Formats: sequence, C-alpha cells, structure tokens
Amino acid sequence: MTQDQNPKKTKPESAEGDPPGFPTASGFPLVRSLDLGAFRVHAIEAGLQRLDGGAMFGVVPRPLWERRIAPDARNRIPLALRCLLVEAPEALILVDTGVGNKGDDQFRRIYGIENEGDPAEGAPTRLELGIREAGHEPSDIDIVLMTHLHFDHAGGGTTRRDDGEIVPSFPGARYVVHEEEFRFAGSPNERIRASYLSENLEPISRYNLWDFVGTDAEITGGLRLVHTPGHTPHHHSVLLESGGERACFLADLCPTTAHLPLPWIMGYDLEPLVTLESKRETWERALHEDWLLIFEHDPVIAWGRLAEDRRSLRGE
Repeated sequence: MTQDQNPKKTKPESAEGDPPGFPTASGFPLVRSLDLGAFRVHAIEAGLQRLDGGAMFGVVPRPLWERRIAPDARNRIPLALRCLLVEAPEALILVDTGVGNKGDDQFRRIYGIENEGDPAEGAPTRLELGIREAGHEPSDIDIVLMTHLHFDHAGGGTTRRDDGEIVPSFPGARYVVHEEEFRFAGSPNERIRASYLSENLEPISRYNLWDFVGTDAEITGGLRLVHTPGHTPHHHSVLLESGGERACFLADLCPTTAHLPLPWIMGYDLEPLVTLESKRETWERALHEDWLLIFEHDPVIAWGRLAEDRRSLRGE
C-alpha cells in the first residue's frame, strides 16, 4: 500500500471561544489519498460539524473524553464529515456524502456546519471540490454508497438549487443502501425522526435512483458492505480487499479514534450493547487481517491500524 502525505495534526486559527488548536474545515488537506491493491482511495474532507460531547461519548464522563477531543464553549466537539471516493476497476464509488447544502441558518448554527464550497463554480459544498481535486467530476460518480441514512451521511446526496428545488447531487449515479435501513428511515418513531430527513431521501426516490441491497452485499469486485449494527439496526461499514490488502471505512461503528475502546460508545447509538459486540468482532478481524481503519468523523486522523491493546492505533 502506498499513500500520499497524511499529516497527523495541524493547528488552524481558533474561533472566539474555541480551545487552542480547535480544528476547522479549512485546516486540513481537502483530499488525502492512498493505493490499496487495485483501488485508488481518496478521503475527502467534506466539511466539519460540531455535536454535543456528552452525546458523542454516552456514559463516558467528560473528564475522560475531553482529554481526547476538547469541546468548545457550548460543549460541542469538532467532527469531520469525511467521505470516501474509491476508484475501483469497474466503477467510481462515493461512500457517504456529508450534510449537503440544504440546511437553513439555524441548522448550520446548531450543528456548527462548515462545508461551504464554491457555488459559482458548480460546487455547492466541499464534497464537490474534493471530488474535483481527486481528478474527477461529480458527474463521473457511478455509485453513491450509503452506510446509513442519517443526515450527516446522506445529506450531500441531494442539493438545493438556486430556484429552491431539491434534486439528486449525482443524477448519473445509482444510490445504494441496505433495504431495511431505507425502510427504517421512514419510521415515525420519535427517537429517530431528527436523524432521518425526507429532503435527503425523497428526491432520490422521485428520480428512481435507489438500488436496495441485502446484508453484506458485494457492490463491486473487492468492495462490500459489512453489517455492523448498533448505531442503527441496519448500519453497515465498507470493506475493501485487493492485492492482499484490506481497509475498512467504519462509518458510525467507531466515529473517531477516541471511540476505539469497546465501551466508548455514542449516546446516539440505538442499541449500544449491540455496538459493543460489533466493535469486538470487527477489532478481532482488523487485528488478524491487518486492516487499515478509516474514520469518518475523527477531526484529525483519517486512517490507521489498530494496536494490540484494541484501544488505540499503532504509533500513538
């Protein structure tokens, strides 16, 4: 495996009220890339959000988690909106899409969204800018693969145009998601409604772009979904295998490197004890098969390999 420079840490200027070194969307390379067998993999920094630190760490006390990720004055921690662009021999695949451009000012303030692109150049968010920096156009995407359908993973799959209409961001692509996750996203249950937004899903249905798959489906040669339930019942991670090498895009199974210890689980997870067992099984495979772990929300670290202690990355 070969990879481009992947700096461990930068120190962008802090906003008022933020602790020193608090990450910003512009403080990191827009794209970090590596070769994995026959795949060319690009981690696209599609923006940053801020979520409540207590919610992100569940039962873990603040004195412990704040040593790993310092919160802002409103107790929110910075979280990357990292998407994966995979150049596979048979297709160009985008895994997850960030939050998109549809949120109003209040939404962006509440969640601390930083993902502005260059609309004048046809790039509503940093996701489109990143796709171009990786050498492609958004229209080149063949498959948009969703790990699950929460707004910070599926939001960029649709775009609000200047005339107000919401349309698919990648009209030439097929949008792929587990069939039961799509059904679950339509549940009226009050516990989950704020996470699944119809504006992220309905336009794709209207354009008939959905493809539904089952558990552990192979999407293209060497790239498959891996069922990792707990965050949602039908949450999936993405496993890439080529040339004897393996990498796993964890999504919300383990959003940041601070969540590597088994009991460090988000309060957002619907079934935390299931998450714990999904992590246990995944860490065993990751160690045995020497997986590269790719983190969707870590504000600094895009990827690394699990240490023997199963609580940290090698070299930490």
